[in-house]
Amino acid sequence: MTEPVIKVSGLDYEVGGRSIFKGLDFEAQPGRITAVMGPSGTGKTTLLRLITGQANPTRGRVEVFGQDVSSLDKPGLYALRRRMGMLFQNGALLTDLDVFENVAFPVRENAQLPEAVLRQLVLTKLHSVGLRGAAKLMPSELSGGMARRVALARATVMDPELLIYDEPFVGLDPISMGVIVRLIRELNEALGITSIVVSHDVGELSSIAHYSYLLSGGRTVASGTPDELRASPLEVVRQFMSGQADGPVPFHYPAPDYHAELLGTRSDR
Repeated sequence: MTEPVIKVSGLDYEVGGRSIFKGLDFEAQPGRITAVMGPSGTGKTTLLRLITGQANPTRGRVEVFGQDVSSLDKPGLYALRRRMGMLFQNGALLTDLDVFENVAFPVRENAQLPEAVLRQLVLTKLHSVGLRGAAKLMPSELSGGMARRVALARATVMDPELLIYDEPFVGLDPISMGVIVRLIRELNEALGITSIVVSHDVGELSSIAHYSYLLSGGRTVASGTPDELRASPLEVVRQFMSGQADGPVPFHYPAPDYHAELLGTRSDR
């Protein structure tokens, strides 16, 4: 059996005494697009921080390419990250650099290529996302969809083995969203990489994901192919997949009794 690129086992994670994950299990198989879904506040982006070594588990293990991420020293962690590409929420382009230099930035930081070779590499990556003609534009001159595509070119410029997308569809119009969905699928197939896509957009994820995980309450409450999740009898899965307002996922964040707090009769004031 093929070893997973990412394996999360019995993950607990707490921040300031508040539990984010409680026994979370998660795997990403090589060459496949794995979706991580869940309501807002369920720790989807936090999971990415644990996978990339920006945070360490309270308990449990996070393994990437067979390495326990939390046990790596700084050089080992940096070497692991060089095998990854990351598309951040809203692109996170460097505002003082033009499109060409944004895409070239990881290469300049991690390799020493002749300028002619670097130019060919960057233009090739921009061409793959349809923006070779925008190489000299500044981030302020780009639309939201264009900025996301430039960020995607930057994420792939080092030819990563693992490509991570954090909420890639946020704020995009339908056309731009369709372009990004197509690029995720085409890049995964053309480059033979492993992709992790974190989002709450059920429709888009269902069209590209090979396997999906639904997080809620600090755990994986369901996993399977998009068709399997849509057919799930679990109420929390049905609520999320169909966008129902009422269900196991509450509207209100946990709070003291409403009337008691308004009247000032709480004993802990």
